[in-house]
Amino acid sequence: MKHVIAALVENKPGVLARVSSLFRRRGFNIESLAVGTTEREDISRMTIVVKGDDKTLEQVTKQLNKLIEVIKVSDLSENSVNRMLALIKVAVNVENRGEIVEIANIFRARIVDVARDSMIIEITGDEEKIEAFTNLMRAYGIKELVKTGIVSMARGSKLVEVGAR
Repeated sequence: MKHVIAALVENKPGVLARVSSLFRRRGFNIESLAVGTTEREDISRMTIVVKGDDKTLEQVTKQLNKLIEVIKVSDLSENSVNRMLALIKVAVNVENRGEIVEIANIFRARIVDVARDSMIIEITGDEEKIEAFTNLMRAYGIKELVKTGIVSMARGSKLVEVGAR
């Protein structure tokens, strides 16, 4: 099972290296990792996706909480909004260009670059939407593909508060 973990951390050099090293030492593979500052410049949020059972999640959470720079760890595996972004460079020609644009429109994707023989399409959504769109584009020839890690936020009014420890 995939677990989505949000960790609020101090925005300092070396914190990402310490967190990823923790995963390496424990033998956990990071499926996805996205890091960025929050509404406070001194705090970053790491969204980490890791595969494993509930015991794995518990171990990862405990180990993360031991790191000095980690402020709060939350499990966002359920009842959360998850999104990722993908840029896909697709081979195009005169015959298939319109068809590719139509499919992109159906998926609410955006054409962000057009060249004579390729097109770059930006798509955001959950993993299933990105995967479905990518699979359709394979028939036209994907020249290049890049995806961000998942970013996640708890649904509703539940806030992840940041305060003094």
